[in-house]
Amino acid sequence: MQIALSGINIEILKKPIKNLHLSVLPPDGKVRVSAPLRLSDESIAMFVRTKISWIKKQQEKFETQSRQSKREYISGETLYVFGKQYFLHVEYARKNSLVLSGSEAVLTVRKESSIRQREVFVNEWYRARLKEKVAFLLPQWEQATGLYSTAWQIKNMTTRWGSCNPATKKIWLNLQLAKKPLECLEYIILHELAHLKVRNHGKAFVAILDAHMPYWRETRKLLNELQLDYMA
Repeated sequence: MQIALSGINIEILKKPIKNLHLSVLPPDGKVRVSAPLRLSDESIAMFVRTKISWIKKQQEKFETQSRQSKREYISGETLYVFGKQYFLHVEYARKNSLVLSGSEAVLTVRKESSIRQREVFVNEWYRARLKEKVAFLLPQWEQATGLYSTAWQIKNMTTRWGSCNPATKKIWLNLQLAKKPLECLEYIILHELAHLKVRNHGKAFVAILDAHMPYWRETRKLLNELQLDYMA
């Protein structure tokens, strides 16, 4: 369900929870309200109206955050790999490759390749790197927490860093995490594992995060404070 107030589109999700939860989500400032099943639409709208000023301020932050221009995949651009910045150097050959060397990311592509073709290749390269890290880190966090997923998958998401299905215990992780520092990936892994036990973000959920990653609030801030670049 969606409503529009003061020119802002708001997604409403009704859940078996006790309190209202308002979120302005990265990277584009999408607004979402989680509300108790019993609460009327009018009461939800009244609550949102009292928060319009705050919502607009949060959306302005996303709009003014530093972003790089849309990728053209030419020499001189920058790429981020697990939080480290690399300067792109493009070479031409028949076989695509991407190799990190010092502060350079050497991208080899066909000279006649389109921006979209280069983008697809780089995204698949990111996917492979992220899969390697998740395959290594996820079992460690599962063992540490005693919370185990049945499966995991990487996909490109525009409003969430991760998600999970507590019923099937499957986890999804955002492809863009390949650009963020590794501690951000670990935070999202822990976050989604915690949701396998606690579906909301209440005290029980926070207790799991506090127990296993006392610095998680700082990591969450790091994760959301800068949109590094675009990924289609």
